[in-house]
Amino acid sequence: MRRARALPTVAFTLALAACSQSSEPAPEATEVPAAFAASTSAARVVESNYGTPVKDRVATLGLLNKRNNLTQDLVMKTGESRRIGNVIVKLANCEKTLPWEDPPETGAFVQVWVEERASTDKPLAWHKVFSGWLFRNAPSLNVVEHPVYDVWVKNCAMKFPGEEEDPAAFASSSSAAKASGKASAAPAAAQPPAVAPSAAASPAPAPAKPAESGR
Repeated sequence: MRRARALPTVAFTLALAACSQSSEPAPEATEVPAAFAASTSAARVVESNYGTPVKDRVATLGLLNKRNNLTQDLVMKTGESRRIGNVIVKLANCEKTLPWEDPPETGAFVQVWVEERASTDKPLAWHKVFSGWLFRNAPSLNVVEHPVYDVWVKNCAMKFPGEEEDPAAFASSSSAAKASGKASAAPAAAQPPAVAPSAAASPAPAPAKPAESGR
């Protein structure tokens, strides 16, 4: 009797093991729905007279999944949307303070959607959980309040006039330009007229001798 009861249990366990080995996890969806990719952001893009145009800026955002404690960087262009599983992150704009402004700050206007259920009896649907500016050095000013996901700004790749790849080369070239400018701007000192070589080489005439009186 014991063996007869044990056989079905063993068979059920082997069947579960076979199912678990044969079944593969579903691939993670990364395609952004067309409705979100084509949607316009609520951020007002204001072009500045200084720096890289908004369309050419690239931001680095951090994305944290609190369920598995996994963090990844999202390098995105302005206007780009990225889907990671059931979360969509869209970058509308990013900014940096001018080089002479203090304290320095980096910000990005970000929108976040999460596909989740509003309640247990509701179907899965996309919900906007955040829309606004995030700041690197002042993260408490605006926070993505969601129990699973967190997003923050790490960098905004943009340049201002005068910023070069090699600061030392730029400093040396600018100092050389200033030096040459000063030399050209200073008036030339008046030089004494050159003396002709013949006049300088000829000796002065000797004084005439007095006439000798006869004795």
